[in-house]
Amino acid sequence: MARKLRLKSAMRWGWIILALCWTAGHASATELSVLPREDHAQWQAVGRLNVSGFRNREMCTGVLIAPDRVLTAAHCVSGTDGLGPRPDEFTFVAGWLQGTAADSATGASIWVHPKAYAEGLLNIRFDIALLDLARPLDIPPLPLSTSAAAPFGIVGYSTRRPHMLSASFECDGQTLTNLLRLDCPVLPGNSGGPVLTRDGDRWSVTAVVSAMGQSGALAVPVSLLPED
Repeated sequence: MARKLRLKSAMRWGWIILALCWTAGHASATELSVLPREDHAQWQAVGRLNVSGFRNREMCTGVLIAPDRVLTAAHCVSGTDGLGPRPDEFTFVAGWLQGTAADSATGASIWVHPKAYAEGLLNIRFDIALLDLARPLDIPPLPLSTSAAAPFGIVGYSTRRPHMLSASFECDGQTLTNLLRLDCPVLPGNSGGPVLTRDGDRWSVTAVVSAMGQSGALAVPVSLLPED
């Protein structure tokens, strides 16, 4: 009985997460605000993570944390069952803005948290991954931070607004059961996008958008990344 309950719970989360990543579905009327065009230049490390030829999937969001390394959600590269495309089927398009990219590169290798699919289906508490690129991009990456203090920011693309960034920098939130729960909304395509916290005079990446909860976004802290 317990095993059946876990399976049903995992399937429920799978549908929620799938709605945030690959398919447009029926978008909520509540969403992140469009980022002014003049502000896009300072967020070129955030980009679209595109994939082709895999179950008609479309896009997620990712963020450069090193010149050749993209942080995103595990389900963005491996779906809800862990059976995703090859690394070279992904293209990270940095700074995408209405048909123009700051830079782009295909994937070379993928790291997924080892507990993300330990029971065969995605566990959103470990929904975090890295995509190493085939070459470094000439774009300053965003730093990581393990601090988690409001206000938080969320920046990303959605299938409702795929050619411009959407953002909010006034999200409240708290960490519960190893997930950062935020009161800002997310839409399909926002998965894998960075959750930001202010670190002095700059913003740093503290978590990755995974799913939409009852009251807002659910995100996985970057403290789960490998130390190397």
